[in-house]
Amino acid sequence: MDAWPIPGGRFVDALKARKKGGGPPEQALRFFEQLYRVERQARDGILEKGETQAECIRRFRQQHSVPILNALKVWLDEIAPKVLPDSKLGDAVTLNQWDYLTRYTGDGSMPIDNNLLERDIRIFAIGRKSWLFSDTVDGAKASAIVYSLVLTCRACGVEPLAWLRHVLTELPQRPENVAIDDLLPFKFLKAAAA
Repeated sequence: MDAWPIPGGRFVDALKARKKGGGPPEQALRFFEQLYRVERQARDGILEKGETQAECIRRFRQQHSVPILNALKVWLDEIAPKVLPDSKLGDAVTLNQWDYLTRYTGDGSMPIDNNLLERDIRIFAIGRKSWLFSDTVDGAKASAIVYSLVLTCRACGVEPLAWLRHVLTELPQRPENVAIDDLLPFKFLKAAAA
């Protein structure tokens, strides 16, 4: 896992478990609200001369997100000894995922979370139940491959049906044992733009 699915998701669970609400879970969620506010601002950031969008976002994160994350880490270090490890809050305060949480600040093309991926994988997980009733192992494998390719199209911003039409008309015209890397969804997008 490259990033937390929902930064602060465990704190949301801890907040729900509290009878009165508030307290440390709410304080933690304020940190995450600040981080998402920085993300919105980073996407609208003004590019410096010769800078790409990803470089601009990385610069903005380094200037604004890293100090918030440092403050969050100090706060977590302070409250960790005071929290019961087997509680919802104790689960949220665990710092063994810190590198995953902060990794996005070093790469402007990396999202703050993997919510988009989690949403796309949900489709795949639902399909998995259908594969239980596939007639053969090969049929289940073929279904999994098609799901994977369609989700790759969606991730690349490619219309899956247009891509499938292109591949299914192009593939039969090619000789056997020829590289077909140029038919992958992310290359189809580049070819369509050219």
